[in-house]
Amino acid sequence: MSSRRSSRGNISEDEINELISKLQALLPSSRRRGSGQASTTKLLKETCSYIKSLHREVDDLSDRLSNLMSTMDSNSPGAEIIRSILRS
Repeated sequence: MSSRRSSRGNISEDEINELISKLQALLPSSRRRGSGQASTTKLLKETCSYIKSLHREVDDLSDRLSNLMSTMDSNSPGAEIIRSILRS
C-alpha cells in the first residue's frame, strides 16, 4: 500500500476505512463492543491508551523479571529456564 500512496500522494477514503477497521479489530475494548462503528477520533485515542498500557505492562514485567533474576543463583535450574525462555 505504501507504494500506492507514494505514487498517488494520498490515500483513498476506502483505504482509510479499511485501516480503521483493522485497527479496531486489534483493540480489546473495540472487540468487546462488537461490530458497531466507533468514531475515528475515539478509536485513535483508545489505540494510544492501549499502547501506553502495553508499555507499562512491559516495564512492570521487566522490573519483576530483574528482581527475580537478582535473587536467583545464576547457575540454578530456574535461572537457566528463564534464560531459555528469553532466548526464544
